[in-house]
Amino acid sequence: MKVICPTPWLGAPHGYLTDWVTQRWVQLTGRYVDLSQSQWLEGPIGKPGGIGKNYFDELASENNLSIRCNSPHSGLIQDFSELASPLFDAKSVHPEVVDFYEHTSNYDLDAWGEWCTWFRPFGTLLAFIFSRRLQQLNVPLSSLDTSRGITSDIVQLLDKNSGAVQYTAWVRQMIGTGNVLYAGSYSLCQVPGYDGSCIKVVFPLPNGSAIVIMKPERHSDGSLSVVSSGKEFGDPGFYFLVKNSSGRISARYVRAMREEIRVYAAEDSVVRADHTLKIWGVTFLKLHYKLRKKQAT
Repeated sequence: MKVICPTPWLGAPHGYLTDWVTQRWVQLTGRYVDLSQSQWLEGPIGKPGGIGKNYFDELASENNLSIRCNSPHSGLIQDFSELASPLFDAKSVHPEVVDFYEHTSNYDLDAWGEWCTWFRPFGTLLAFIFSRRLQQLNVPLSSLDTSRGITSDIVQLLDKNSGAVQYTAWVRQMIGTGNVLYAGSYSLCQVPGYDGSCIKVVFPLPNGSAIVIMKPERHSDGSLSVVSSGKEFGDPGFYFLVKNSSGRISARYVRAMREEIRVYAAEDSVVRADHTLKIWGVTFLKLHYKLRKKQAT
């Protein structure tokens, strides 16, 4: 698929102009961080040229790691009970929801989106300037984008000697358009502003990443919400991270950007999820997921 680039290339390591401007904004308005002291912000970083569906294959090759793709019963979280804390009773979450997180590779995925009318042109503009070119964060703009289905691959990067999992990635691609919906690594972390474990998703971007840190909340029906919201740097929420040419790291907490994913058991062998994204308290996009257990062969 050929993508027309709407922004000039500045050469390595700067990348494309729009990416370079965004990175300077993070550096000017954010703060310098030492990842040895703030490991909860650590994660894979993209190259200036873009991301794409093969990003984690390239990451494995560069770091001498082996790859295991869609291994039976592999999941976003190896042990759901590790989310338990005084603020979250992991044992009372519905077993089907837990099964999805621990055995994500056993599920097929359908997804569709609902844009707020006023924000749809903004979504189209972002797709034109960033998402299509980067092949990352290509949220559906219409039902046609996902009408032919979505691939769902759990990619694990392993230490060649010990076999220990170094990264667990979930790569989703829209079959009809070929665009990468999401390519992100999943792990658990603890942040200074929350007394318990959170789910961390790192989406590699040129010379940096977008990091979503979500605290878990259980509902009375056994459903689970993961929520990225807080008040200040160190809380759960949305972060941009940039690495400059000297290796120095800058991070920006984006308080205005919040999201919630509610995951619940539906009909037999089906888990559903509703994903709400807000900016300045206004919902601009809702994504809906149907996660069906694969038939045994």
